[in-house]
Amino acid sequence: MREPVELRRKRILAVVHARGAVKVSSLATELDVSAVTLRRDVEELARTGMLRRGHGVVRPMGEAGPSTAVPAARSGEPSGPGDEGAAIALVVPERHSYLHETLHGARTALEEAGARIALHIAPQAAGAERPQVERALAGGARGLLIAPRWRSAAGEEADYGWLAELDVPTVLMERRPRPGSALHALDTVCSDHWYGVHLAVDHLISLGHRRLVMAARNDSPTARSIRAAFAEIAASRPEVEEWSVVLSSPNAGPGEPGAREEAPDLTALLRERRVTGAVLHGDEDALMLVQRMAERGILVPRDCSVVAYDDVVAAMGSTSLTAVAPPRAEIGRVAAELLLHRLAGPAAAGPVRRTELLPHLVVRGSTRRLPDSED
Repeated sequence: MREPVELRRKRILAVVHARGAVKVSSLATELDVSAVTLRRDVEELARTGMLRRGHGVVRPMGEAGPSTAVPAARSGEPSGPGDEGAAIALVVPERHSYLHETLHGARTALEEAGARIALHIAPQAAGAERPQVERALAGGARGLLIAPRWRSAAGEEADYGWLAELDVPTVLMERRPRPGSALHALDTVCSDHWYGVHLAVDHLISLGHRRLVMAARNDSPTARSIRAAFAEIAASRPEVEEWSVVLSSPNAGPGEPGAREEAPDLTALLRERRVTGAVLHGDEDALMLVQRMAERGILVPRDCSVVAYDDVVAAMGSTSLTAVAPPRAEIGRVAAELLLHRLAGPAAAGPVRRTELLPHLVVRGSTRRLPDSED
């Protein structure tokens, strides 16, 4: 699927706002965008007053001179001695649109506190976060905000040991380690995805839908939480006559090592099980599934009501999707404030905090009441 223009420009703004100044050529390479496309996007963002550009460099609005933000470190790139000073390191996966707004929220809180920021972008490879964290600490980073990709539970477990041994204050963003694990006592700030799924299921039930399906990814902690929550909630609601959880697309895994989960033909499944309500995660998969359903004669919301989960680009489809919206920016802000609290000194120690923020539901045009359930 070709990346939507709006999403690509959000990614550009996320990097520019995080660092303060970026070379256009470096930005194109990092975001895997052609130089021509990147320049066109930068020109439009500059025209609409969302960033400044000049002499091959883009900066946030209001910043005329060289940035004091630290350039992001990536695998294989040399870094100068002391170029991170006493910065706070942010480590996030590359090309992860869900976390871009979280990054914005963290950056805003840190800048308001006068903290220097070092953004590290981890490549899409197992264990890619550890080298980035080691580089940050070697450069003198005094605190860490991190959202590991953790595509499988096994990959997550593999990171527990070294993360637990870090000697700087650390806060996990949108990640909830396994209870009783080495990271159970690490500060975390997350969305309450159980509540988000509850909102989606309750909305569909309130509209008279009794046969439900969740088509979801299985390649992140968020995805696994959402799948587990749907199974628990759907099974506990007496109104639900039938429910199932399936993979949203062939590349939405890999799930666990050695395990295979095929992505079914969703349109065939909807017809076979007479499903009238679906929860689809994440947004891009949801938009593609809705397109595929339309090609097969299943129209949203006429034949099936759909709730997307993420609300990054859910509103941008030909049918604007009702969506669960986790508080992404607020997650970053609260995590940064917690880290700043830890860095304030011994008096700020206190108990470990496991903070959960509630998502909300944005109702749009992809859900409707079943005709036979209307008063």
